[in-house]
Amino acid sequence: MRARLQQWVRLLAAALCLLNAAWADSITVEMEKAGGEYVFRLSPFPNGSRQPNETMRVYVDGGPAANADLPPLLGSYTVDGKVLSFKPRFPLQAGVRYRVVFDDGAGSGPQERTFDIPDTDGGAAAVVEEIYPTADVLPENQLKFYLHFSAPMSRSEAYLRVHLLDEDGKRITLPFLELDQELWDRAGRRLTIFFDPARVKRGLLPHEEAGVPIEDGKSYTLVVEKEWLDAGGKPLARGFEKRFRVGPADREPPRLTDWVVSAPKAGVRDPVIVEFPESLDHALLGRLVRITTAARRAPLRGEITIDRHEMRWRFTPDAPWPAGRYYVEVGTILEDLAGNTLERPFEVDVFERVQERVAGATETIGFEVK
Repeated sequence: MRARLQQWVRLLAAALCLLNAAWADSITVEMEKAGGEYVFRLSPFPNGSRQPNETMRVYVDGGPAANADLPPLLGSYTVDGKVLSFKPRFPLQAGVRYRVVFDDGAGSGPQERTFDIPDTDGGAAAVVEEIYPTADVLPENQLKFYLHFSAPMSRSEAYLRVHLLDEDGKRITLPFLELDQELWDRAGRRLTIFFDPARVKRGLLPHEEAGVPIEDGKSYTLVVEKEWLDAGGKPLARGFEKRFRVGPADREPPRLTDWVVSAPKAGVRDPVIVEFPESLDHALLGRLVRITTAARRAPLRGEITIDRHEMRWRFTPDAPWPAGRYYVEVGTILEDLAGNTLERPFEVDVFERVQERVAGATETIGFEVK
């Protein structure tokens, strides 16, 4: 009797294995290009309590040593009948392998499929076009850098390819805030890298124990390695270095009363020029400063240029200026290089209650076109 029971158990186990294998084989995971963007699809979507992001996740395949540390791609899930689709938030990179981890619904554990994005050999290799701020002297509590590239870049390499060196060429240990999801713009051409705010801000434990990442009176070099791959799988045409000196910390908010506005003449397309006594955040200057009319307070259409180490903002209208009163309208969350805004300093007391910001709040400077 016992032998017969053991035989039945073995047969049942074998049947379950075959059933699981058949179920897993019935799951199809595909990658297709729709509307110029890649989409991952799983079918049939197993019914049950599992959520879409628990059923299928997509990763950059960094190899066995790195896979455990890589976060899944951000994106959106949709379910259409029995088909589960995942659309990545950012475009996939040519020449990169992606790994899809999915649950087959049969209790056999996670399954995997890999997909390669075709490489594209056309076009010149990417270069670093500029690093902002462009100033040669930065405050000790400098908050961030913007890295601008000539073409879309690969992701998940920023903290491997960007380094900060001291005066002796020695690498600074962990100066930046290393985020799982790097801060790229939608085009994949501008990367934002923050210094670790916990080391910059006084009164916090990392600041007291490790000190500030950069020190007043010293010089540093920000290095971008040539080996960084662009989205097409090609290394940069050349590396890039930004050398800078460090001055005293800046803990005072910028003030519009210190700005100088030079108004153009009516009937021409000369620019209105706004000058600041200090360098301001390059990306925010392009987004939060605009020219409006007195009548409608609607923004004028035209071209913005920022130069002189981000201490000058120029606006050239699409059409000649009519005579009248205009306003330089500025979002109050505009920052200087240390993260101080028009509203308040970056380094407020950590125990002080800070009033909630008003979304879309602005300040203005009026000027006349005659």
